[in-house]
Amino acid sequence: MIAADTLARPASALPFALSLLTVPLAWIGATEGGWTVALLPLYGWALFTFLDALTGLNEENADPETGEADLFWYRLITIVWFPVQFVTLYGLLWYVPRADHLGLPETVVLFFGVGVMTGSIGIVYSHELLHQKNRLERWLGDLLLASVLYSHFRSEHLLVHHRDVGTPKDAVTAYYNEGFHHFFFRVLRQCPGSAWRAETALLARRKAGPLDRRNPFWRYAALQLLMLALALAVGGWTGLVLFLYQAGVAIWQLELTNYVEHYGLTRKYLGEGRFEHVKPHHSWNAAHKASNWLLINLQRHSDHHYKPDRRFPLLQTYGADEAPQLPFGYPLMASAAMVPPLWRRMMNPRVRKWRAMYYPEITDWAPYKSGRHTG
Repeated sequence: MIAADTLARPASALPFALSLLTVPLAWIGATEGGWTVALLPLYGWALFTFLDALTGLNEENADPETGEADLFWYRLITIVWFPVQFVTLYGLLWYVPRADHLGLPETVVLFFGVGVMTGSIGIVYSHELLHQKNRLERWLGDLLLASVLYSHFRSEHLLVHHRDVGTPKDAVTAYYNEGFHHFFFRVLRQCPGSAWRAETALLARRKAGPLDRRNPFWRYAALQLLMLALALAVGGWTGLVLFLYQAGVAIWQLELTNYVEHYGLTRKYLGEGRFEHVKPHHSWNAAHKASNWLLINLQRHSDHHYKPDRRFPLLQTYGADEAPQLPFGYPLMASAAMVPPLWRRMMNPRVRKWRAMYYPEITDWAPYKSGRHTG
């Protein structure tokens, strides 16, 4: 077990700061053009898959009782990311429309990479920040989500996903045999409404209406409009289109991750509308060292759902006897998810093994997809 005094050292947190290298890579692509525009997506997807193969698994756990003061350097990484991303994104939105050396294909690839950055890092960091009680951190999380036009994710994730994960009520728990492309458009349709209903139900319990000023959707709308206006102001119509493009890529990255995290895993139905409590075996776990550096331990997802209030350096990893294991880290698994036949061949046998291991008494799994439980 990693002790608190070890975690308190800056060197312990340093590998999680590898995300900051995306900033010079973005600017090298913008200023040099040519093949260098591919550096960002290659860094986020290919390099960390290669590094996973080299570095292997990290199955060591930190002391979960470590205090906030000993996590300063880890917290700093997530806190500084919004200003870093904001300056990088809007700097590029100003620069690229004026860069005569960048053709359309180069610009498309470059801002695909920017979307990889704002999605696989920006949204992942916002996820960490939104789970904290600190008001500054939660605001930074909101700002990161607004910069990719996905503010409702906060409400949907905190009020719906964590409560209903592994049940038909949770849109982002991918069904067994459901391809990513079907999942993606289903989530885009269902989640905004789900988030709205969750917030208005919360207001109703406080004897307030849906248009009450405490409804965070007012804040979501204002922040997203501000981000759009800034994109138009600094980059003109080209800048606005590029902003929308990177946001779309970022959202695609997020939902690819959601798809991988819970594919085919369900909580047992107990009758009368109730499901069992969330346990580590209701999320896929991945202990791959390098991709966990990039994704600040998001792949220790089994523990995140089991203990949602744990900060990322304290998330525990589990062995195969406690949680289902992904064969590779998220970057490679997300790539596989884009090819449904490959994904099913890779993951369906693992889901069936999981079912036999944890729920041998369940013989009919159809209701877990349709939501038509009885009893």
